[in-house]
Amino acid sequence: MFKIGEFSRLSRVSVRMLRHYDQLGLLTPSRTDPFTGYRYYSASQLPRLNRILALRDLGFSLEQIAEVLDDDVSADQLLGMLKLKRADVERQMQEEQNRLSRLEARIRQMSESEAHGRYDVILRDVESELVAALRESALDDDAITEMFDRLEMYVARFEGARADKPPFAIYYDDEYRDKDMDAEVAVPLKYAIPESESIRVRQTLKLFKVACVVHVGNYSEVYQAYNALSNWIETNGYRMTGPIREVYLRYSAGGLGFELPSTHLEPDSNQYVTELQLAVEKS
Repeated sequence: MFKIGEFSRLSRVSVRMLRHYDQLGLLTPSRTDPFTGYRYYSASQLPRLNRILALRDLGFSLEQIAEVLDDDVSADQLLGMLKLKRADVERQMQEEQNRLSRLEARIRQMSESEAHGRYDVILRDVESELVAALRESALDDDAITEMFDRLEMYVARFEGARADKPPFAIYYDDEYRDKDMDAEVAVPLKYAIPESESIRVRQTLKLFKVACVVHVGNYSEVYQAYNALSNWIETNGYRMTGPIREVYLRYSAGGLGFELPSTHLEPDSNQYVTELQLAVEKS
C-alpha cells in the first residue's frame, strides 16, 4: 500500500488530481485510515488510473470516463465511442481551420484596404420587404435620382404608405455601365398600393448569405467600398450570385413638395451612408 504522495510519484499524477478523481468516484483509495484520514493506494489501481489518463488524453470528459469505467462498457462499445470522438475532433479541427482562414483573409483585407480606409465586410441575411419599384434603362446617375423622385412622388399619393426604411437601387447588368444601366429603384411600403403603368408593387425575396459593406462619405467615393467588397469576395473564395444592391441609409432629398421620413435624411454629402449588398456563395 502506498500513501497518496508515494502513489502520486509512482503514477506521475499530482496529489490534487488524485483527490479530485476520488471526489468524482473515478479512483477511490484502496483504504482510508479512519483516524487520520490518510489515503492509501495499491499498485493494482495503476491500470485503472492509466486508463483514466489515456481517455483524458483522447479528449473524453470525466463524466464520459466514469461511464466507460463503471458501466462495464464492452470493447465494441468503447470502439464506437472512440470513433464518435474522432469525428468530433475532426469537426473541431475543420472549424478551427475555417477560423484560421477567416483570420488570414481579414489580415489580408485590412492590409490591402489601408490606403482606402477600413471597410468591414460581413455576411448576413437580408429580410424580405414590401416595396414599390421602378425599373428601366437609366442614362446615368442623374437618371437614377430622377427615377427615385418619380417613385417617391407616386408613393406619396397614398397616405401613410411610405415605410420609414431606406430606399435602395438594384443594378442588373452583367458588367459595369456608366450609361444605359438596367436599374431598379425601390422604396419600402407599409401596405400595398395600386400599381401604375411603370411602377410595380412586390415583395422582395429574402436573401441568404449576402456580403455587405458600408461606405460613409460622398457617393463619388463609393468605389472604395466596391474595391473592398471585390477584394473580400476574391480573398475568401466566394462568387457573386446576384445583382449588386445599393441601400441608401443616409442620403439627401429635397424639392419634392412633400417630406420623406427624416430618419435617413442627411444634408451633408460627406456624411452620406451607403451599404452595398451582394448575394454570394462559395466558389
